[in-house]
Amino acid sequence: MADIVMPRLSDTMEEGTILRWLLRDGEEIRRGQELVEIETDKATMVYESDQQGTLEILAQEGQTLAVGELIARVGVAGADGARERAPASAASVDGEGPAAAAPATVPGGAVPAREDSGPAPVSPPAAERGRVKASPLARRIARERGIDLDGLAGSGPGGRIVKADVQASLQAPEHAPPPSAAAAPGATAAGTAGVEAPGGLSAQLAGAKGETTEVELSRTQQTIARRMAESKATIPHFALEVEVDMEECVELRAELKRVAGEGETIPTYNDMVVKACALALRAHPRANSSYRDGRVQLHSRVNVGVAVATEGQGLQGGTLIVPTVFDAERKALGEIAREARALAARVRDGSITPPELSGGTFTVSNLGMFGVRSFTAIINPPQAAILSVGIVRAMPVARDRGILLRHTMSLTLACDHRILYGADAARFLEHIRDLLERPAALAL
Repeated sequence: MADIVMPRLSDTMEEGTILRWLLRDGEEIRRGQELVEIETDKATMVYESDQQGTLEILAQEGQTLAVGELIARVGVAGADGARERAPASAASVDGEGPAAAAPATVPGGAVPAREDSGPAPVSPPAAERGRVKASPLARRIARERGIDLDGLAGSGPGGRIVKADVQASLQAPEHAPPPSAAAAPGATAAGTAGVEAPGGLSAQLAGAKGETTEVELSRTQQTIARRMAESKATIPHFALEVEVDMEECVELRAELKRVAGEGETIPTYNDMVVKACALALRAHPRANSSYRDGRVQLHSRVNVGVAVATEGQGLQGGTLIVPTVFDAERKALGEIAREARALAARVRDGSITPPELSGGTFTVSNLGMFGVRSFTAIINPPQAAILSVGIVRAMPVARDRGILLRHTMSLTLACDHRILYGADAARFLEHIRDLLERPAALAL
């Protein structure tokens, strides 16, 4: 028997949740065959078997296990003797067996669970029992929201249920939870005026707030909450803020729009910030480093993470994912713009892969599109710093003994004081500002 353990599918992964087994207990499996769908702290992935033989499932769907824990065994093909099998795995989301195949392989033996262009192949036993055809992403959303896929009509090829079908069903009145179901177990609401709810003071307070609904965080949201709490509790943050004259960047972007061809991606101000940060990181290596176990690790590559917010459904809320633009200082501004657009699209449709979320050495977070003037983001450990970007807006500025209307933008740099001291951070931030105020180098 060969062991299959919970794989490490990202550099920050500590545990994973078994979402669906793609084969049944007792089935024969080949090396490289898609085996199990796993939810990590960053994405949902399909893991491929590195063994060949008869599958014995040990971890049930819905179980969360640490990296390295045993999830299955594979009996070597042709081995002598019979074996006692563990009980069959718990039924998948729709009560059937093996799931549809996932898309093309990515490095590391895993593929992202995503929507695809054709109907998913179904194994003969599943087909005989009328298994609901649905994409892995649609199944995950349905499971999180408590939606029965049997009652949905699929708009995908061959009647396959896709993400859009599940999201559309969330808007239907029949899926709105009744008041009694919305309240969390144990939650108490006060009755009519003048009647004290049972439970004394705590019940009165609960009643004053109205009905209470508890929303369980997704695994990604739980990971974000844990890492951000650890960051604020363990990293000595300090922040610096500067105002940047963006007038020349505004003119540069207008010129790029003018000369752009049909369908060509126009760099945004955030793309310009990413390029400016990358060039400044190359010149200030301590800002491109990490703190680990009392040592500063200086990184040879400049990989800039770009924070992307995803929209949640109903009360669930969205998440914040940080895909990486690798070797950003070597890439042209247009290349950064195209790559950033593609990464953001893959984050929002759920097809982003762990390799695209790993390896960041610095992070840029922008809320300017929401009209936010300035804010201070929390450092993404173990990075040395994070840059917060505000809105570009026209403001009166004193210039040459007069008042001019200029476009300005606020930048806030939050730093780990164990790596960067005030003067070092100020020089790094000044370099970013200088590049943005004279952006000719960014367009190269």
